[in-house]
Amino acid sequence: MADPKGFLTTGREVAQTRPAGERVKDWNEVYVPGSLLPIISKQAGRCMDCGIPFCHNGCPLGNLIPEWNDYAYREDWAAASERLHATNNFPEFTGRLCPAPCESACVLGINQPAVTIKNVEVSIIDKAWGNGDVTPQPPERLSGKTVAVIGSGPAGLAAAQQLTRAGHTVAVYERADRIGGLLRYGIPEFKMEKSHINRRIEQMRAEGTKFRTETEIGRDIDAAKLRRRYDAVVIAAGATVSRDLPVPGRELNGVHFAMEYLPLANKVQEGDLTVSPITAEGKHVVVIGGGDTGADCVGTAHRQGALSVTQLEIMPKPGEERNANQPWPTFPMLYKVTSAHEEGGERVYSVSTTHFEGDEDGNVQALHLVEVEFKDGKLEQKPGTERVIPAQLVTLAMGFTGTDQANGLVQQFGLELDERGNIARDQDYATNVDGVFVAGDAGRGQSLIVWAIAEGRSAARGVDRFLTGASALPAPIRPTDRALTV
Repeated sequence: MADPKGFLTTGREVAQTRPAGERVKDWNEVYVPGSLLPIISKQAGRCMDCGIPFCHNGCPLGNLIPEWNDYAYREDWAAASERLHATNNFPEFTGRLCPAPCESACVLGINQPAVTIKNVEVSIIDKAWGNGDVTPQPPERLSGKTVAVIGSGPAGLAAAQQLTRAGHTVAVYERADRIGGLLRYGIPEFKMEKSHINRRIEQMRAEGTKFRTETEIGRDIDAAKLRRRYDAVVIAAGATVSRDLPVPGRELNGVHFAMEYLPLANKVQEGDLTVSPITAEGKHVVVIGGGDTGADCVGTAHRQGALSVTQLEIMPKPGEERNANQPWPTFPMLYKVTSAHEEGGERVYSVSTTHFEGDEDGNVQALHLVEVEFKDGKLEQKPGTERVIPAQLVTLAMGFTGTDQANGLVQQFGLELDERGNIARDQDYATNVDGVFVAGDAGRGQSLIVWAIAEGRSAARGVDRFLTGASALPAPIRPTDRALTV
């Protein structure tokens, strides 16, 4: 146990963010550099080293949280990094982007603020990179087997790294011009600077993983031919089909999917563009969707110089404390104020968009909405609550509906889908096509980064066993496992 009295003597303290007025003028990460290290050892000491650490259940990776909390408390950063990497290929990603279901399941969280697990995690990995403790781990011998991984998001990268280290020759195919999937182009720079992805890619290259960008399986390469070229294939193409809003005026200029808007802003930061073709500068912006992707649009609009930003959510405003029907250790639906929300804008709950209004040139100018409420389990409009808000840029951030089928990948492989439209798989993550496996959102549906990494690691075990007859790789979750929620 780190500090036997830590949870009694030390209060919860989290990473400091830079002043909102300062950070909206740049695209750097919102946190004060170096603000965690002076406090993080004591924060790690709040961990109670529970006899039954429910944080393990909250985390699909099964992170060894009490163990690396103990090492962090003792400032043994090399040992902490080793324990952290034992279950997680990319803790710098999860430490910045994961909503931390482990903290919701923290036993201390029953009647006190939970341990700052996420902050401890990111402190350990940043210290490890700084100390040179993160090095390539090439395999001792090669198996002679080849694997193609389709998609370079967290699931694909995790599967690729595990299989490379197991001795297989792995090539990752990515349709975009850079590796990273939604980590690269869907996550704004202020949430995670892309240097964190770049150095992981270099580690993987040094281990032997090959990368093929600007290559879309189904369009640029026939999927069936790819299968014949490799001994096994892992599909980690994500659930990239955005949920649309089929209301009058949807065709107006200025109404875009979030994944049309956010990648262009990221391309500006990569140096590919000087100015984004879709910009919020000088415009009234409306973001439809109250989740993390919506918050990313809000923060991006602030930095582009929007006149105003309004975020709409069809569901009621969540409470700030757990409801009785969301008991510990489940992941509760709470009112969350992200760094983007701290920077300004208005959030409106229990409303639905009825239609968009445009000008004579076909550009969106306003959004019509109405308040809604649940009656007998159904969402109904409240008469007399209609109103209009200005909108020269609208982003649709309402989630994703499944894997892209327009490129022919599903049809060319001959893959079966489940009842939700995801690619069907068995307990080993294998599809109905021999030697073809699926990991991440393509098989699970839209989920969290921590689940994607867990799926990539688990699918790698299935592939390794298919290729060699046995596997020592870990499989933290089954395809049927779900988050600890009510």
